[in-house]
This record gives sequence, structure tokens and C-alpha cells, in this order.
Amino acid sequence: MEKQQEIITMFNDIAKTYDLANRILSMGVDKSWRRKACDLAFGFYDKDEVAKIVDVACGTGDMMIDWQNGALRNDIKLLEIAGIDPSTGMMEVGKQKIPNGVFIEAGAENLPLEDNSVDIISITYGIRNVVKRKEAWDEFARVLKPGGLVVILEFTKNKKESFTDHLTHFYLKNIMPTIGGLISKNKEAYTYLTDSIEDFITTEELSNELELANLKPIYIKGFSMDISTLFIARKG
Repeated sequence: MEKQQEIITMFNDIAKTYDLANRILSMGVDKSWRRKACDLAFGFYDKDEVAKIVDVACGTGDMMIDWQNGALRNDIKLLEIAGIDPSTGMMEVGKQKIPNGVFIEAGAENLPLEDNSVDIISITYGIRNVVKRKEAWDEFARVLKPGGLVVILEFTKNKKESFTDHLTHFYLKNIMPTIGGLISKNKEAYTYLTDSIEDFITTEELSNELELANLKPIYIKGFSMDISTLFIARKG
């Protein structure tokens, strides 16, 4: 089985317990990361009306809900929010949370969207699971309107230069697979998720990849001892 399909199958398997595991493993702080990402993006986009936001690798729909709440909080009229994911299992959970939501089965490297049709694309904790990452960046650039934004939250590779870096590494390598495995009954999946962070690229490398796709980073910030990194890039 090809690697991308193996990842999709894994997410289908852990879909029903994914939200619970995520809340426990992040101690709920991931909510504040997503809230900050939405508020900052709306500020950078600086429009009272946003026609279309697409959340890629939308999973169970948390970021879609955050975009809706963020629009209300910032007094912005959001006309459409759609979620795209190759995992039908994850989206089935999302549909229960957002009954009227728009969910589309597709991968990040092949978006069924028209050129220059989207105001903001987000992908939260999903880009490291995309095997064909360059193709995904090119797709984001293709479907974004000129001046549109890409909003990325991800666990980038840690260089382990400080005590807190090593503490974070210990948590990800030892605690996360154990707790995630207990909740999901699938320790292998959470071992993969931990390894995918270790095997991922650095903040600088991700920024360079965006530049090559004509997506210019305008804001980069690490949260919670740089466990999570926020990137906001603008299409040229």
C-alpha cells in the first residue's frame, strides 16, 4: 500500500477517538493556538467580508468551527467555509459536529477547486502527513486569490538545543504514544504521529518551501516552547 493511503487508513481507524485524544495530549492549549491563528489571519487579510475559506486536512472540523467563531468575534461576514480531507472517517465525525458543513474528499495535492477562487486556505497539523508536499503548496498557490493567505499550524522539527527542547522531545517520544494508544487502542498510530514530527522539516525549511511556491511568509511564531509553529503566508 502506498504511504499516503496508509496514512489515510490510519486516520480512519482513530477518527472516533481523535478529538478526545487531541484534547488530552495538548491539555486543551491547541484551542488557543487555533484561535490566535484565525484572529491574526483576519487582521492580515483586513476585509469586512470573506467569500471563501478552505480548511485542508480538515479532519474532524475543529478549525472550520474556529474560522466561523473567529469571523463572528472579529465582526467579519464569512460567506463560505469548506473542509477538504482524504479521510472519510475523520470527516464523518466532522459532519456530526457541523451538520450543515461542506466537506469534500480530496488530498492537499489535488484540490477540486477553481483557480483564484479562495480567500484563505488553512492546514492545521496536517501538512507533515502530506507525502507530495511540493504539489500541495503549488495547489494552494493555484486556488488562492491574489493576495490570499495560507495559514499553517504545525509541529516543525525541533533542533533540541535547550533543556525545554529535550523535555518536549521526551513528551512526544514517550508520553504521547502511550496516552494516545490507550485512548485510541492504536498505539502504532500515535507512534507514527510522533515519528512524523521528528522526521519533519524545520521552520526555516518550511518557510523556504512556501517562498518557492510564490507564498511569501508574512508572520511566523512558535507557541508553547516552540512545540507548535504558526505560519501565515500571502500569495504574490
